[in-house]
Amino acid sequence: MEQDSLTLHGDGISATIAGQGAELVSLRDAQGFEFLWQAGPAWRRHSPVLFPIVGRLKGDQLRHRGRTYPMTQHGFARDKPFMWAQRGPRSCTLVLTDDTETRTHYPFAFRLAVTYRLGEGQLGIGLEVTNSGDEPMPASIGAHPAFNWPLLPDLAKTDYRLTFSDDEPTPIRRLKDGLLTATPQPTPVRGNIVELSERLFDEDAVILDRPASNSVRYGAETGPAIEVSWQGFQELGIWSKPGGAPFLCIEPWHGMASPLDFDGEFTDKPGLMLIAPGAKRSLSYRIRLEQGPR
Repeated sequence: MEQDSLTLHGDGISATIAGQGAELVSLRDAQGFEFLWQAGPAWRRHSPVLFPIVGRLKGDQLRHRGRTYPMTQHGFARDKPFMWAQRGPRSCTLVLTDDTETRTHYPFAFRLAVTYRLGEGQLGIGLEVTNSGDEPMPASIGAHPAFNWPLLPDLAKTDYRLTFSDDEPTPIRRLKDGLLTATPQPTPVRGNIVELSERLFDEDAVILDRPASNSVRYGAETGPAIEVSWQGFQELGIWSKPGGAPFLCIEPWHGMASPLDFDGEFTDKPGLMLIAPGAKRSLSYRIRLEQGPR
């Protein structure tokens, strides 16, 4: 397991968090069954924290007050070492603050705190963004947990489905070259169910903009399953690597990639949080494990 990490132990669950990127890198039940994708060759991450953007900006450039700043997809937090603000047996908090290097990409003062807390069979994750500066701070934030797909190796990927807490009839958004296409597309959700297949991701992520649901269950008719629920987020991304990969990402977001035709001031980008000086925004999501027969 990665250096500079901490393993939390709870009732029927354990979670390992790395200081690098404040990233969740393992999520196991009481029997040691691993639910989280283990960063194999298909994708070298587990569950990155997306900040201060979600998705891409056009030209990978952030524009602010006449200047441009290089900003790669999903921002820089996932590649930065966080400080451990609190380390306990069942919870921990990691913190990232702005510095000289971050301001070459994002000219704002901030504090980002990520808290992990175990409950009975579940992991809660809290994200708190504070504007430490003296001007309004535009930002997006998102989660990107990847789960093994299939969860059991003797099941097919197509045995799995997503079941939302509510019906989701609204058209979805799609990406082209990492940017948001202008025209919404028909949803693959039938009522509240998505039957999973690799072809679902031929056009990259499936993006639910303002979903009616606040939770979704991922599982098959038999075996272990996962429920992801969220508060404070306004979009949900569902992603696996186009062409096929053994993981499925369920991603609560506040913000999306730039529209294909948007190349303006960052503060005008659709979907951002705009946080007043001295103010903070708190968002959270929860991963609940269902063990099931194996």
